[in-house]
Amino acid sequence: MSALTDPTVMLLRSFCLTTMAGQYEEVMRRAEKEGWSHRQVLRHLCESEAVERGQKRTARLLSESGLPETKTLSTLDEALLPVKVRRQLPALIDGGFVDRGDNVLAFGLPGRGKTHFLAALGRELILRHSKRVLFRPTFKLVGQLLAAKRDLRLENELKKLDRYDVLILDDIGYVQQSREEMEVLFTLLAERYERRSLLISSNLVFSQWDQIFKDPMTTMAAIDRLVHHSIILEFDGASQRVKKAGEKEPKPAAD
Repeated sequence: MSALTDPTVMLLRSFCLTTMAGQYEEVMRRAEKEGWSHRQVLRHLCESEAVERGQKRTARLLSESGLPETKTLSTLDEALLPVKVRRQLPALIDGGFVDRGDNVLAFGLPGRGKTHFLAALGRELILRHSKRVLFRPTFKLVGQLLAAKRDLRLENELKKLDRYDVLILDDIGYVQQSREEMEVLFTLLAERYERRSLLISSNLVFSQWDQIFKDPMTTMAAIDRLVHHSIILEFDGASQRVKKAGEKEPKPAAD
């Protein structure tokens, strides 16, 4: 009997157990040869299905995340991180802060490794904990929300973003934006408050955030929501970009 017409295989496929269906004939031959029990056969098939589904889910989560492919934990030079930041990395990778809905705020001048650190952390949260993560430059996400507001779709857009366990806002305050744009950003922060985690990088310290939110009251309210349940990381020291550029060997002059 062909595997395609085997009643058991057909039944497995009808339940969308495609990995189990694909391995059924081979597993049954091995089970007969090695004297497996029915329980061993079922366990082997179920484990194969679970592994395959896990791999597909991880690939899907990475694909939809928007994370920079080159900014990973393996390419992160931990020796260049500030000592306090390096010490907190294992606990952050453990992912407990996501379950609590806490935020991670990374501050420092350009080139200190904030974006790389948060992107690498986001990737590990997917690989280790199957969390839904979305990485976006802040100005792009704000533009997306503002367009949705003008089309009367802001509530729906916020619901879509709410499906993500972790939202990474890169370089908040890097691009000066209008009051209307900052209002939709504040709405996003308020919507996720105490429910969903935000990972935010910024070149601006809190005392400069009135440049972002335009008025003192909104600035104070935004900071209050972010800091209430947050882990603050300070990226000081020399620029990693400048250091790495200085380590490159000069090319020989052309003859």
